[in-house]
Order: sequence, then structure tokens, then C-alpha cells
Amino acid sequence: MDPDRARQLLSAERARIERVLARLGHVDTSEPDDYVDSAGNLAAELYQDELDEGLADDLRRELAAVERAEQRLAAGTYGLSVESGRPIPDERLEAIPTAERTAEEEAKRE
Repeated sequence: MDPDRARQLLSAERARIERVLARLGHVDTSEPDDYVDSAGNLAAELYQDELDEGLADDLRRELAAVERAEQRLAAGTYGLSVESGRPIPDERLEAIPTAERTAEEEAKRE
């Protein structure tokens, strides 16, 4: 894959992840004069906070994968499997810019 195209894909992926991460977080929807929240509202907010934290963890892992891919790009090994050194098809990298292995290698891992 062309290094400029790889940079473009990784930059777009980083921007997407950072944008979603920035939108996550608890938003207090209660009014200042609300002294009593229902248990249901509190439970729903707690559930949403936990869901958002799980999503944030996933996004941080994706961001780490982007950083590893950027390091491989700088080292000249982007597009090569970290496992076997075999080329990762451009079609796979277009779909998953952070791919570290060929599809076959990834399937064996799962």
C-alpha cells in the first residue's frame, strides 16, 4: 500500500476514534431544582455510564492499534503481518487500516 494512502487512512481512523471518545461521558440531565430523582432514572444513568466506559475502553484499544500501525508505517513494515511478515492485502488495509495480520492468520487466532 502506498504510504501516503496509509497515512490518510490512519489519520481518518484516529480522528474518528478521538471524535467518539470526546462525545462519551456522563451528561447530567437533572435540573438544579430536582431534589428527588427516581430510582429508575439513577439506574438508567448508571447503566449508561458503565456502557460508555466499556465503549471508551474499546476505543482506547483501537487508538493503541492506530499508534502501533503508525509506528509500523514509520519503520517501513506497515502492510506486513506482524506474525509471519507476509503482505496484508490492500483491500484488507482499506477496510481495517490497523490490521496487524492477514485475514487467515487473524481467523486462526480466534
